[in-house]
Amino acid sequence: MQRTPNYDLHCHSTASDGLLAPAELVRRAGVNGVEILALTDHDELCGLAEARAQAKVLGLRFVDGVEVSISWGEITIHVVGLNIDPDNQQLQQGLQSIRQGRAERAKKMAQDLERVGIPGSLEGAYAYVDNPNLIGRTHFARFLVEKRYVNDVKSAFQHYLVSGKPGYVPHQWATLADALSYIRAGGGIPVVAHPGRYKLSRTEMRRFLGEFRDGGGVGIEVVTSSHTPEQSLEYAILAKEFGFLASRGSDFHGPGESRVDLGRLPDLAADLKPVWHDW
Repeated sequence: MQRTPNYDLHCHSTASDGLLAPAELVRRAGVNGVEILALTDHDELCGLAEARAQAKVLGLRFVDGVEVSISWGEITIHVVGLNIDPDNQQLQQGLQSIRQGRAERAKKMAQDLERVGIPGSLEGAYAYVDNPNLIGRTHFARFLVEKRYVNDVKSAFQHYLVSGKPGYVPHQWATLADALSYIRAGGGIPVVAHPGRYKLSRTEMRRFLGEFRDGGGVGIEVVTSSHTPEQSLEYAILAKEFGFLASRGSDFHGPGESRVDLGRLPDLAADLKPVWHDW
């Protein structure tokens, strides 16, 4: 039986909220045996050129990607775009519109944290930001770890940065329709990122997947670092039911923070049609 190449189609660099610069991220992927890598920074394309150049040096196939933030009902969902054209004007303008408002949200988060006895979080979060347009919750989480309010990034989210906690500030991202239009305008393949992370009932998830498919979405991450084996099986079943292509991506953010390193995920089930089937 033919071996499946090692695809990792979801990771982050310092262009958004990752810990490694794009070139360093690609080098780590190469050491780990990744053969096809997509960089998918949040709502941002500025790391792609550096990553692509390093991949060429290493002989590693590179896929231009992005992870787009959307608001669906009361929750935030992420949609990965794969094989995008980073020079597409509609995609660039759409992502710029999503990035607007992050700085204002960060100020409100800092104010809320100060009210519960945590001063200096805005400056502390920005100390972890390479791209000031992309300040987000992960940067606040790293500050909270640094100042020993929590032991790790996961605990920072649990205690301060999710809905109902003192550092959480809701934000209106793109609509599902807008995100799909941006990705498709850039020639990309829209993929639901880590579906097991969203607090949706089974009925709500099926409704979302139906809207995603009907709006032009074609893929779903089945194997990703935040999925248990049971969740991977659940989303494999849903992928087949909805006719989605299946994707595999570590959602790697950096050493010491991510559950799974680049390229170290289980393989997709053989009976799934992978998102790369005709690449």
